[in-house]
Amino acid sequence: MTEKEVIGLFEKHNALLGGHFKLSSGRHSEKYLQCALVLQHPKIAEKLALALVAKLADTKIDLVVGPALGGVTFAYEVARALGVRGIFTERDENRMALRRGFSIASGENVLIVEDVVTTGLSTKEVMDVVKAHGGRVAAIASIIDRSDVTPDYGVRFEPLAKIKIETYKPEECPLCKTGSPAVKPGSRK
Repeated sequence: MTEKEVIGLFEKHNALLGGHFKLSSGRHSEKYLQCALVLQHPKIAEKLALALVAKLADTKIDLVVGPALGGVTFAYEVARALGVRGIFTERDENRMALRRGFSIASGENVLIVEDVVTTGLSTKEVMDVVKAHGGRVAAIASIIDRSDVTPDYGVRFEPLAKIKIETYKPEECPLCKTGSPAVKPGSRK
């Protein structure tokens, strides 16, 4: 699956939104990628997962972990394509944690999967959880990398597509200067 085909899926399913958005990083943007609008279609989610698995064919993976909420569906699909367990982390008192009885065995090779990477901070939080439970981060992957500067995770990072979307500090946001209110479309309010 090419980068152009991945972006095309977002356009076809009206998942590349235009407006004035406040991102979970606190920055503002005129565009927002709503992956749920693409991943709500199981056949498309499966196709994206298979494309990612093909890129990681040379990597030993025992477990797939995604952060709630955005990474849950895609992590499950990638785990299914690999034939391994798929779990997720979620916030517990504002910290990323394993809950619901999920566990990571010591030495398990873990693939961390995100829907969209913007700053890489959530991914780094998931990495900390994996390491704290004795897992080994084998690689990181996402559907979209929309970061200004690709984060350095210290391990392989495989996005299916990279897209450049301008972001602004709130005090420098041209939309704020026009009086346009920013909306928070993501899972973190």
